[in-house]
Amino acid sequence: MKRSEINAALRRASETLERWHWSLPEWGYWTAAEFAARPQAASYLRAHQLGWDVTDFGSNRFAEYGLVLFCLRNGIVGVEGERTYAEKLLFVEEGQVTPTHRHAAKMEDIINRAGGDLVIEFAVADADGNATNDDVTVPVDGLPRTLAAWEPLVLVPGQSVTIGTGLYHRFYGRKGGGPVLVGEVSQVNDDNSDNFFLEPIGRFAAIEEDEPPLRPLWNEGGD
Repeated sequence: MKRSEINAALRRASETLERWHWSLPEWGYWTAAEFAARPQAASYLRAHQLGWDVTDFGSNRFAEYGLVLFCLRNGIVGVEGERTYAEKLLFVEEGQVTPTHRHAAKMEDIINRAGGDLVIEFAVADADGNATNDDVTVPVDGLPRTLAAWEPLVLVPGQSVTIGTGLYHRFYGRKGGGPVLVGEVSQVNDDNSDNFFLEPIGRFAAIEEDEPPLRPLWNEGGD
């Protein structure tokens, strides 16, 4: 993925935040130089996986398979006294798919905060990690909803769904509805070890440096 693509995606995310009147912590606006000038803060943010994350999941087709995230709060798995919860903002474009994956440790609520409609599809995993054709029951705004495997669940702004551990899911913005500002509230999150994709793809993008970074990504080190 080219750095220019990442920068463009970050600009679109910032426009979405402005449109819906969301503000980030001050470090959400820091440049690489500002991170370098604050090494203690930068170290804390990296250790907690806080900040910007842009990925094409190794596809080199970001518009089709990609996601922009901003992690607002998080703990460190297994460390006493750390937060046991996490919160993210996700920026989902029309038709842009986050590929099918599950989490072994994390339960999460996915919330359509603003914008277009968010479409999510689910499948139950068997003991070997294969997707099955079993029906799926998920809480939508706390009330149970039963769906066939891969049946689209459409969340309009304000709606949410709880995704249990081990449940396969993929999501995308409904075409024609515009970009979606999504919230994620979950148990403590570790993106290095708790994403299991149905297909053999990568979690983070390989970056081609064709222009300077607008904002550092949390997994790059930030300095």
